[in-house]
Amino acid sequence: FPNQYTEQEAKKLGVVGWVKNTSQGTVTGQVQGPEERVNEMKSWLSKVGSPSSRIDKTSFSNEKEISKLDFSDFNTRY
Repeated sequence: FPNQYTEQEAKKLGVVGWVKNTSQGTVTGQVQGPEERVNEMKSWLSKVGSPSSRIDKTSFSNEKEISKLDFSDFNTRY
């Protein structure tokens, strides 16, 4: 399942949140953590992704500073 690669990368970088495949064949999710780590994850999502994925474009929205993390781990939602 392609999202296992995203989970592995997130855990390696130490960011938390979730990822989910949509019915439109896209992926949505949320990433939280130190800004530098989140930026590394965004770069990975934009340029690398899972081996079976084709990245046409990435869009990041609702970016903001938070006082505490909403998640304790990174996982796949179904």
